[in-house]
Amino acid sequence: MRTIRLIAALAALAPGLLQAADSPALETAVAEYRTLPREYRLDGIVEAVNRTTVSAQTQGRVEEITFDVDDYVEQNTVVARIKDTEHRAKVAQAAADLKSASARLLQAREEFERIKGLYARKNVSDSAMDKATADLAAAQAELDSATARLEQAQEQLDYTQIRAPYSGIVTHRHVEVGETLSPGQPVMTGISLDQLRVIVDVPQSAIASVRREPQARVYLPDGERVETDRITVFPFADLGSNTFKVRVELPEGTPSLFPGMFVKTGFVVGVKDELVVPRAAVARRSEVTGVYVLTDEGHLILRQVRLGRELDDVVVVLAGLNAGERVALDPIAAGVAIKTQAEARRAAAENGHD
Repeated sequence: MRTIRLIAALAALAPGLLQAADSPALETAVAEYRTLPREYRLDGIVEAVNRTTVSAQTQGRVEEITFDVDDYVEQNTVVARIKDTEHRAKVAQAAADLKSASARLLQAREEFERIKGLYARKNVSDSAMDKATADLAAAQAELDSATARLEQAQEQLDYTQIRAPYSGIVTHRHVEVGETLSPGQPVMTGISLDQLRVIVDVPQSAIASVRREPQARVYLPDGERVETDRITVFPFADLGSNTFKVRVELPEGTPSLFPGMFVKTGFVVGVKDELVVPRAAVARRSEVTGVYVLTDEGHLILRQVRLGRELDDVVVVLAGLNAGERVALDPIAAGVAIKTQAEARRAAAENGHD
């Protein structure tokens, strides 16, 4: 009888707190309406911003492939090598031509200076001076041509080492060792997971709101969400579906996402007053989702509710609860309190029967 009187007294004195026998105070919160962003949710597909197929830029036989599918490659790392014997020979030949052209230019310059001195003293004709000038210009042009050929040969030699343009993961390998490549032939395809974006097809009826308020929320598989205002709306609709393609840029390093995954994407299209309760108040018992409601009489009851979307630390209640009702913030402690109440009522009934 003393336990029953204690529970009743606590419920009457503090409707916001309920304390069962030998248990701590039970915190509660009030279900209330809040002005929340109104979302238009659609399915989107994750894709990598950086997706590249590295191709051969010179001809030759594949001598080595250093990475395979699913390997991580650092930027500027060699992913494949082409046999470079012929290219090294061309570099050596171009270097020899450059050396020869330099010698001829030196000789032409010395001859020009000699003829120039004689011409100043009127010891040679105008034609001799013109010839010396032309020979010097030709030697200079030959040197420039030899320099360009050497640079080209060195560049072709560099092309025999095919490098990764950025850090990423190999997704496809298009060649095998021993194959002969030609310029433009694909060698390896890779993607970077550092920069991702979501592609969403938005119906024509909603595209005006998306343009007006460029804000989006991408819901990750682990339950978290990412907010961004970096949105690009394509300026034309698809002829078959009458939808506009919208590209949502994700922050760099967003976890739990990989290209090709489906994700829920919500676009903010206004605001709406919705009934919410703290997320901590929600109790899930097998297939039942509910909250523990504290009645005006100070009793706890488990009320089944239908929930909507979650925002930060609150969850939207679609049905089963009214504004102003008080819910327990600790479902486990509330379950213990209900059990204590039931035992107290049973004891009271037995005492009354006696």
